[in-house]
Amino acid sequence: MHTRYQIGVIGLGKFGFKFGNTLIQQGLDVIGIDTDPENVKRAQGSFPLVYQADATNKEVLAQLGFKELTHVLVSVGDSIAASSMISLYLKELGVKNVWVKAINPDHEKLLRKIGVDEVIIPELLAATQLATKLANPGYFGSLPFDKEFAIQELTVQEWAGKSIRALDLTNRYGIQIIAVKKAGEAKFQYIPRADNTLGQDDVLEVIGPIERLSKIKS
Repeated sequence: MHTRYQIGVIGLGKFGFKFGNTLIQQGLDVIGIDTDPENVKRAQGSFPLVYQADATNKEVLAQLGFKELTHVLVSVGDSIAASSMISLYLKELGVKNVWVKAINPDHEKLLRKIGVDEVIIPELLAATQLATKLANPGYFGSLPFDKEFAIQELTVQEWAGKSIRALDLTNRYGIQIIAVKKAGEAKFQYIPRADNTLGQDDVLEVIGPIERLSKIKS
């Protein structure tokens, strides 16, 4: 194994397969497990390692080296019992970051008691992000490491003629400009200089608390 992130995906249905493939496209090493031979066959085309195995068996997880992984996603469909048991075994094996797809809030409560590190309810997450996007034009999405923070796109109107330093957004609002696209240009300039003066209809990418971003008038 390499020294970079080693990520396991248990359950290679639609969610698990998409999750793993996205990480692979970003250059990370992913190991997949599923009991369904069709899911395993599909994943073999892109996953570096795929096993057809029963992850509810703690010895199987140990033998496949899951205790050496830094992150594991558990996405085993609608089986609360299976996902809970697998999650418990992963924590007992010492996996530092166990992420689990839950089917409802009660399932999430159970997983939290087991000690999992992140719980995802896709339907609730999608609904929340869609509503936030509708209420806040330019919203890209919350950050994976902090659901209260997001990246949002703003178009300069009131800020035209002012420099980034003069706006002092970090101290005034707790947000940071991470990129600027000048009006009429095609590409963003990342990590802009503080003395850059903003023009009418320039487009900004900013990062900060969702609550504050929704109140900003640029």
